[in-house]
Amino acid sequence: MKAFFLVLLSVVFSFSSFAQEITGQWNGVLKVQGVQLRLVFNISKTASGFSSTMDSPDQGAFGIPVSSTSFENGTLKIAISNANIKYEGSLGDDQVIIGVFTQAGQSFPMNLSREEIKKQESKRPQEPVKPYPYEAENVTFDNEQAGITLAGTLTLPQTSGNFPAVVLISGSGPQNRDEELMGHKPFLVLSDYLTKNGIAVLRFDDRGTAASQGDFSTATSADFATDVAAAVKYLKTRTEIDHSHIGLIGHSEGGLIAPMVANQSEDVDFLVLLAGTGIRGDQLLLAQQALIGKASGMSPNQLAENDMISRKAFEIMVKDQSSEDLKTEMSAYMTQVFRQIPAENIPGGMSEEEFVKAQIDQLTSPWMEYFIKYDPVPALEKVTSPVLAINGEKDLQVPPKENLGAIKAALEKGGNKDITTVELQGLNHLFQEAQTGAPSEYGTIEQTFSPVAMEVVLNWIKERVK
Repeated sequence: MKAFFLVLLSVVFSFSSFAQEITGQWNGVLKVQGVQLRLVFNISKTASGFSSTMDSPDQGAFGIPVSSTSFENGTLKIAISNANIKYEGSLGDDQVIIGVFTQAGQSFPMNLSREEIKKQESKRPQEPVKPYPYEAENVTFDNEQAGITLAGTLTLPQTSGNFPAVVLISGSGPQNRDEELMGHKPFLVLSDYLTKNGIAVLRFDDRGTAASQGDFSTATSADFATDVAAAVKYLKTRTEIDHSHIGLIGHSEGGLIAPMVANQSEDVDFLVLLAGTGIRGDQLLLAQQALIGKASGMSPNQLAENDMISRKAFEIMVKDQSSEDLKTEMSAYMTQVFRQIPAENIPGGMSEEEFVKAQIDQLTSPWMEYFIKYDPVPALEKVTSPVLAINGEKDLQVPPKENLGAIKAALEKGGNKDITTVELQGLNHLFQEAQTGAPSEYGTIEQTFSPVAMEVVLNWIKERVK
């Protein structure tokens, strides 16, 4: 589960302008939850007006088309409807556009200029620096079931022999092989630590992300499970790997996916669930919403109102009905919700139509619909291999007590004889040492991954690969 990140979707971008020159490259920086995210608009003139693309260099996304744009009387307006994004700014004589970027009701000041903006490097003292004291090989492997090729990095200790190995499984949202978010690279840090201590690690870009093929937007957790199974199959082809000791380490949604894979493959020897889920998706999201809302300073009345709205939406989602009937019922409900919102509280000044569409697009996406309905308990009950499940005590996205308890109960019910659950004090969802655990802290914390948490994982694995 992730906090707010810019969503970049492919749509069409057109421009209209008057006297002032708007063609060329415009550069800006979004400051979101302690992280700076550069955006670039590339505008060119066509026979009928203007066309443009948008880049997000820090997310490795380039040439993204945008849906609609106007430029009148010095005011630039850009809308990316599928991502619920708007930008509006005024072009001054100094060739600087002073404006505001809005997504899903959250607004951030962002000015645009002709000057290229250099990336500000965050202080991340745990990130390893090349040359590494081990082998790091860029690899590709095929998911034959999905018909796609995935790309990643395999790190191998620099000693002779066969090594126990793990596949790292990222959390929700499109992520690269380092699970990069909020200026941190948790999987890079974790793989470095494990490899230095004798364990081979395969981490890979999510499908449709960075160098991996596929369509992320249409995939569900079950689809991602086939990608992980392909990664395990690839490790079985490597002579440097001890084929009897291949494990999975899944973070957040990755902790939900790992048991799916283990139940479908005899080649998985152990599981490590980092902030993995043990309760159904709708219940998890309600708990997450309440905890993050409280940490953000919402009043009891606001929390209660949000809970009521979300609970009713989820009740509609979990019904056994066709996609068309689901969208019809959800549209009627979200229209009712919109009409009850005070005018001053309408997100980003959205119209009723825009609000309803944004809610339906989010809730009925393949991933969300699957996640809300998915109960991890049946899969956990079937897992017979050793399991380590750990959470941070300050995790507001996957509450530790509810989820660790549910995971342990499901494993015990299935007869699993090797279960370890650990709640680590002071750590958040990313396993950083945190003050509140709120997602807004993630980018401001220098630490990427608590050494205590990594040591727990390493020691537990070593005991099981002797």
